Amino acid sequence: MNLTQRTQRVREEALRLGFDACGFAKAGRLETEERRLEEWLNQGRHGNMGWMENYFNKRVDPTKLVPGSKSVVSLAGSYFHPDHKRQQQQTGKPRIAKYAQGRDYHKVYKKKLKKLFSFTEELLGGNLNGRVFVDSAPVLDKAWAARAGLGWIGKNSNLLNRDIGSFLFIGEMIIDAEFVYSTQVTDHCGTCTRCIDACPTNAIYEPYRVDSTKCISYHTIELKEQIPKQYQETLGDWMYGCDICQDVCPWNNDAKFGQMEDLYPREKLLNHDIDFWKELNNEQYDSLFEGSAIRRAKFEKFKMNAGIVAENINSDS
Repeated sequence: MNLTQRTQRVREEALRLGFDACGFAKAGRLETEERRLEEWLNQGRHGNMGWMENYFNKRVDPTKLVPGSKSVVSLAGSYFHPDHKRQQQQTGKPRIAKYAQGRDYHKVYKKKLKKLFSFTEELLGGNLNGRVFVDSAPVLDKAWAARAGLGWIGKNSNLLNRDIGSFLFIGEMIIDAEFVYSTQVTDHCGTCTRCIDACPTNAIYEPYRVDSTKCISYHTIELKEQIPKQYQETLGDWMYGCDICQDVCPWNNDAKFGQMEDLYPREKLLNHDIDFWKELNNEQYDSLFEGSAIRRAKFEKFKMNAGIVAENINSDS
């Protein structure tokens, strides 16, 4: 079996498993991304996410993370759903970011990636070494997805794909096999600045650069202490995460819907008013968010967010 056949077989299996795109990049040091990451960290744009400083050399060079690796196989899958279209038209209701409305993507993707790894191993006669990752190690997922031709990094710093937009998850196999490597996609943002203009906290401080310390997603998920007063009003109705810069992106207007049913919005999380979330107790929280990425925020943090959103919604009514 030649490299072209090997590459095609792995891509076909990835699509069969439910991923929407599969690309291949040669493993090596990400020199441009290394400089940008170092500058971003030195400026303190990562806030209290100290883990972004850890394992810096492994983060910018997968051959140090997985010794002997030759390729990064990137997978992308949409979680966009018709219900999300309807949600975008709603106003004055508490919001949860689209990505967190279904089953925890870490679990869904890890299971599928392990199957793809086993398939690739069998394809190579049992001779394969490497690891699979889903936002669980020092890997620059978006950079590698772009290198693998799955899209380009947009002005809001998200990966954009012409077919599936940006409501997508990324995972990868870093392995010691070679493939026919993908051609990178050119930037198709053009002169558009909708994401920059729409961000209520000015977190996108210049095209392609995001200050996490101003981002609503950071405030509602990563920031463990009280959200600074100057950002509480701009939180609007976002209880967990934020989709504003993606909702306004033209590339999401006609994006294809996702195929993985586990990532579809859970009915039990939808259509609740703010009083429901304000009165939520710990037991209800555990039941509602079982197997959900929202558990990352913990009960106390989620309730703090709901309280701020309640004030915002009530002040607007």
